[in-house]
Order: sequence, then C-alpha cells, then structure tokens
Amino acid sequence: MPRKLLIASSNNGKIEEIKAILSPLELEIVTPKSLELSINVEETGSSYAQNAILKAEAFLRSSGLPVLADDSGLEVDALNGAPGIKSARYSPKENADDLDRRLHLLRNLQIFPQPWKAHFHCTAVFLTPEGVQFESFGQCVGEIIPQMRGTGGFGYDPIFFLPDYDMTMAELPSDLKNTLSHRARALTAIMPSLQAYFHPDS
Repeated sequence: MPRKLLIASSNNGKIEEIKAILSPLELEIVTPKSLELSINVEETGSSYAQNAILKAEAFLRSSGLPVLADDSGLEVDALNGAPGIKSARYSPKENADDLDRRLHLLRNLQIFPQPWKAHFHCTAVFLTPEGVQFESFGQCVGEIIPQMRGTGGFGYDPIFFLPDYDMTMAELPSDLKNTLSHRARALTAIMPSLQAYFHPDS
C-alpha cells in the first residue's frame, strides 16, 4: 500500500526540494494541488514552529493524511533578525513576488556596512491523524550580497552567499543544496521520525 505524505505547501520550488530530500524514504508525496485542496493558512504564529503547526493542522483536517509542513525565513544580523518569520511577506508592495522581496531587503541594507551576515532558518513539523507530532529545525549561515547570482532556487537564494563555496544558494547544484540548506538540514533531522512512522518494521 502506498504510504502517502502530504506536503503543506503550494510552492513548487519547495515541493521539489522536499521530494528530492525525502526520496530515500520511498513515500508517495502528494501536494495540495494533486488533492485539489485550496487552503490559505494565515501565519499568525509568533515563531517558525507555531506557523508550521498551524499549516500542518489545517492540511491534516482537510485531507486526513499525515502532513509535513515547514516554516522558514531569512534572518539578517544588521536588521536585528528581520525579515525572519515575515520573510514571505516582507515587501510592502501588493502582490509582491520574490524579486520585490529581494529588492526591498537590499534597499534596507544600504545604510549598513558589508558584509551583511545572515542565516536561513527552517522549522519542520510532521503531524499524523493519530496525533503523533515531531519537530526539527535547521540553519544555514552565510551573508547577503548586493548582486543577484544564479538561476536555481527561489526566494532570497540569489542574494544569499556561501563564502565556503563562493556561490549563492541559487548557484549551488541541486544535490549540494539539498545537503547544505536550512530546509535540507531540518528534513534530514526529521527523517528518522518519518521512517519510524511509515516503515515501523524496517
């Protein structure tokens, strides 16, 4: 019997990353789109974990399936941790896209000296119909640069620079990104819990 796991996201870039990272678990990954679910969860939590739980609970109620949700953000030292949990809603522009958010961030950083130290954070939550809940988190440390580089990834990836690799997150090969990124580290940490739930006899 296929073991279905619902990813509580409509972000195609995020979904593809999660599918790649979780591929060793031999699960059937389903998405809200594939189930014809249209849920808009207001991220009213005061932490990444609270927002991830809000999403997981909403999608579990609607689908009845085990759900994996995550909430992530970019925290810039010079901005006292902003945009943080508001990373996806950072630009004041209506219907802002990723480019709008990156440009708004760069404008806000102009008054500060470089390097602009920053890190990505991700909290992942796994929730099951039986009430089983696991959480994990991951971080990736780097800095913000004023030039956009690379065509991979999404969000703030083109301006998030990894000095050890001399590349932005958007320039990293996908297999390398899927070991280094904040989301990869959070999912790697939660994989034993998924394995124990979906493959208890292995």
